Amino acid sequence: MSTLSLGWFSTGRGPGSRALLAAAMESIRSGELDAKIAFVFCNREPGEHEGTDQFMQLVEGYGLPLAYYSSRNFRRNHRGDPDWRIKYDREVMERIKGYRVDLCMLAGYMLIVGPEMCRRYRMLNLHPALPSGPVGTWQEVIWKLIQDRATETGAMVHLATEELDRGPAVAYFSFPIRGGPFDALWTEVEGRSVAEMQAKEGEELPLFKLIRERELARELPLVITTLKAFAQGQMRIEAGQVVDARGSPIQGLCLNEEIEARLVKSG
Repeated sequence: MSTLSLGWFSTGRGPGSRALLAAAMESIRSGELDAKIAFVFCNREPGEHEGTDQFMQLVEGYGLPLAYYSSRNFRRNHRGDPDWRIKYDREVMERIKGYRVDLCMLAGYMLIVGPEMCRRYRMLNLHPALPSGPVGTWQEVIWKLIQDRATETGAMVHLATEELDRGPAVAYFSFPIRGGPFDALWTEVEGRSVAEMQAKEGEELPLFKLIRERELARELPLVITTLKAFAQGQMRIEAGQVVDARGSPIQGLCLNEEIEARLVKSG
């Protein structure tokens, strides 16, 4: 097997985006993941956001090629144009056309990828919910879980398609958000509306923070384990479908055991 060549897409908005890139680079450097990151693309520009500036500094510290183009500025300059997303993607593809990659990883990329890019590149997206769970950003997902009084959640890596957060699942994990420390926190929010919680505590709500903490800790091993499976030829993408080494379709691998074992090992 040849070394897996990756394109890495991220808005780099917060610590989660930095942690994902750092985990991938650590796995590559340790020899666990036989891959290389051919480029990193960011849809923000230097000076646009403090978190993204930190992300870009991390990218440059690793010596990785960095391409960026502000989607916010592009949208502002194309106000009223219903096709701005498609046109933006074309600009992005022009900027990365010189790189040869086997897969693109969308890790904290806070922009919907259009159909042209999905067709040109094999793109994997990290989505912070189960295959049948809520769509949207991780914040939107957690508030929906609280609103629905959910009993479990998780995250998945799926094939990016034209349908938002609903492409074929590649791999996922799940964990309960009931029992243990969760029960007391659910009791605290009993009878309260999500609107009230958002207005008063916002993302500082203890239940919100604990769900995010548990989910984020498992995102890192999910991404690494999934990429490792591609690098080792255990799965690949053919004709818009995820298949195993024998070419049989995969309906999403549950990686609960592997991920929990990695968490125990990491301490």
